[in-house]
Amino acid sequence: MTPGEHAPDPREARSPAEFLACLQALKVWSGLTHRELSARAEAHGDDLPRSTVGNMLSRPTLPREELLTTFVRACGVTPAEVEDWQTVRNGLAARGGAPAWPGADEGPDGDAEPDGDAAPDPDPEPGADLGGVADPGGGRPGPRSRIRRGLVAVVALAGLVLAGVSVVAFLRDGHGGHPPRTPTAPAAGDVRIRVVGTEYCLGERRGPRTGQVHQVPCAAAGLPGYSLAEVGGGRWRIVSDHPDSGPGCSGIPSGGRIPDAAYEDSECGDPTRVESFALEAYGTPVEGYRIVPVGSATPGSCVTVVGDRSAAWARLAQAPCAPDAAGQLFDFDRED
Repeated sequence: MTPGEHAPDPREARSPAEFLACLQALKVWSGLTHRELSARAEAHGDDLPRSTVGNMLSRPTLPREELLTTFVRACGVTPAEVEDWQTVRNGLAARGGAPAWPGADEGPDGDAEPDGDAAPDPDPEPGADLGGVADPGGGRPGPRSRIRRGLVAVVALAGLVLAGVSVVAFLRDGHGGHPPRTPTAPAAGDVRIRVVGTEYCLGERRGPRTGQVHQVPCAAAGLPGYSLAEVGGGRWRIVSDHPDSGPGCSGIPSGGRIPDAAYEDSECGDPTRVESFALEAYGTPVEGYRIVPVGSATPGSCVTVVGDRSAAWARLAQAPCAPDAAGQLFDFDRED
């Protein structure tokens, strides 16, 4: 954890998505790995498997109160802050924001397990047709039964084929996990910067300002506000407006000399920072826009989501532009 920096405050969460974003921020604030969190929980007499931490932070639903308490205590918050987390979680659950996960049949790693006491379905009685009509001949299928079973098999096979075709079309059309979106081209004015193919937008952590830009759930984004300003020659400045620190600019420190330098917000006009970018369209048709630092001392770099790209609070940094542009495509939703 950063010395002197307060833990994220869950009381600012107004929805399950914002609450989960706060939990992600708390893990980042703790500075602990999944393994270290599990070890600290064990030292407190609690049980917190590493896989359970990952599952909790990746699911869109509220964790159970017992799991929440174990997790936040392992992160190092005070007893009073533990109570704040419990109160907010219970309030959101009571309002029906989202059901807690998982159900009663929870395995040791937080995954649902089948009910081992459930009785298996009984075998069909001899002579009974699958369609509910008795076969003639004391259990030996007759012609009508064979025809019925053949039709059932043909219909079932056709259903599987149609389902497979539907799934392929669904994935081909870009619906696998996220609805297709037409990227919004850069234009001067207020924008929300979205990571293409995800429900994450760019933002900072709440509390004392570090300037580091992360991907956060779009439902919880908005700190700081962003806008685009043209600076000529096809270059753009990404202006930030933080409620505590005031206006600033997104940029790369030290002239981009560090290959994996952080992408961060700070005061505008610092000559040691790269603060102008080319917003380059990628793909035909356009799939999104790369944010390319202009004049970086590390050429061929793009602003990139690094670390676990599927997780909230993954940070952004300068990294080599990839041929497939993975983690490097953005669109610019206009803010009215």
